[in-house]
Amino acid sequence: MDQHQGRCDLHTHSQASDGMQPPADNVKLAKQRGLAAVALTDHDTVAGVAEAKQAGKEYGIDVIAGVEISTRAGGKDIHVLGYYVNTEDELFLQRLRGLREAREERNHLIIGKLQQLGLDISWQEVLDGLGRPLAPDESIGRPHMADVLVKKGYATDMRDAFDRYLAEGKPGFVSVPRVTPKDACEWIRAAGGAAVIAHPGLYNDDELVRRIITESLPDGIEVFHSDHGPEEERRYAEMAKAYNLIVTGGSDYHGERQGVVFHGDLGSKTVPFDVLERLQAAAHSKR
Repeated sequence: MDQHQGRCDLHTHSQASDGMQPPADNVKLAKQRGLAAVALTDHDTVAGVAEAKQAGKEYGIDVIAGVEISTRAGGKDIHVLGYYVNTEDELFLQRLRGLREAREERNHLIIGKLQQLGLDISWQEVLDGLGRPLAPDESIGRPHMADVLVKKGYATDMRDAFDRYLAEGKPGFVSVPRVTPKDACEWIRAAGGAAVIAHPGLYNDDELVRRIITESLPDGIEVFHSDHGPEEERRYAEMAKAYNLIVTGGSDYHGERQGVVFHGDLGSKTVPFDVLERLQAAAHSKR
């Protein structure tokens, strides 16, 4: 098979943020699944990209340097994906560092709220749950806390932990000041990348999504995602056409926790290789 005829999963996470596997394992799995390319899009960090790129050379698979930036708009957490970013851009790295510091502040506030609810959970337990020291530039997220809640019997699985405590509107949810989607798109472009609105179906507010598109001018929108059904795919494909956006997609793979794959399995949502060429062209046009 010509690699350029292959499929690509453009949304995966590793241990550099809240995924379960080292970055190289995501690449190996992508190769095993017969993919032509995979993007590493960890939350607010590009710490795993170098390892993933090296594995890409080893396995003969295209690895896209990506990131998923946490933003806030319309009273909701909105995620913006960046592709083909320059992972050595000092200003970009500094900006991501600021986001991780806000994330850490939020994490401690979440632990405090859970403790106020009478749950026996500590920050040290979350760190211990990693099973390894936290490396520089890595980020910790709610799935790490959910993992502890499940292990201690406060929830039956990851989804239950979010539904009971950690999702937006639940008693353990905390929001800290975040940058806007427009900021994130501008940062990604300044770092030579292409910006994409992640999983719009999760925001349950298409008017907000349209407003973000018109204000932030992203290059693409994630039409295919593990939490999108056929109706969402149809709706966002139409939105992409209306705003002349690149249609992207990915599994949002995080690995397995308690034997359950959170979001979707790697390779379960893919796009054709020519999407990469369009993203690369959009990225290059910003440099």
